[in-house]
Amino acid sequence: MSLLQKYAEVSWLDGQNIRPYLFVRKDNRTQNPGSVHALDWFPFKPVYMDPLKMSHVGFANQILKMEHKAFGSTGMAMPRWVFYDCAIMPGFVAGFAHRTQTLPEAFRKVIEVDEQLEWTPISLFIIIPARREGEWVAHNLSSINALIERQDRLYGLGFLTKAFGLWFANIETLCGMTQWNSPALRLHTYYGPFEILTAYTPVHSYPQTLTYRSQVTPSHWHLFFKHTEPADFSVHFEETGFILDPQKESSLKQLQLKIENQEGPFYLNPKEVKSRPLDAPLKIYRKKA
Repeated sequence: MSLLQKYAEVSWLDGQNIRPYLFVRKDNRTQNPGSVHALDWFPFKPVYMDPLKMSHVGFANQILKMEHKAFGSTGMAMPRWVFYDCAIMPGFVAGFAHRTQTLPEAFRKVIEVDEQLEWTPISLFIIIPARREGEWVAHNLSSINALIERQDRLYGLGFLTKAFGLWFANIETLCGMTQWNSPALRLHTYYGPFEILTAYTPVHSYPQTLTYRSQVTPSHWHLFFKHTEPADFSVHFEETGFILDPQKESSLKQLQLKIENQEGPFYLNPKEVKSRPLDAPLKIYRKKA
């Protein structure tokens, strides 16, 4: 049984008015897409767009308008040249697009709609290949949900956007960055065992950034919708006794020093992350010997 049949909350993904899109230059397209991970969540033919064609710049404009509004208040909106130099040329850009003619009024209120486009992007996920073989870096995840009222949001849009990209591009190991107070942390921890690479990152514009590595595990993904943890989490992981306070820089630094002293690797429990307030303390875990 597919995800769409199990969870009525995501019935919006019908393949008619909303479909996945790929904004990837031909040389970067995935060979044998979706062949590494057994998953039947996305049976729809994606909308293909070529970022190197002048005729497709309107789609790029819409992506950037949405992304800028989603991140503008944080000061981390993506410059246009970064989108081209750091995402389009080396990487993989994907998301979901809504048929423009049937865009809900709530969406139209928050984005400048280009009526000439058949499809309007409503989410974005960017991944870039890393120097380490087989490893990729998540560069950007955003969606229109950040701009609209709760009752108008598409449940799971951000989570499914990242899931589609990881599945389609056959990603097995993913690194990424997020902030401890970001709601996105609740999504990121559900894609596979979530290892903390940095707890405090002063080289970043926001030192309270954590860097993570996930071993992509699609068999865990449905648990995001059940608000639970993998059944075998306690089999493989144990508490370290360290409680992280994400609101205290001293606590972040303390965990960072443990990482640098090679006392880890350390992990988070996805259920705890999703069920807690963003400013609440977190238990830190390690793999059992």
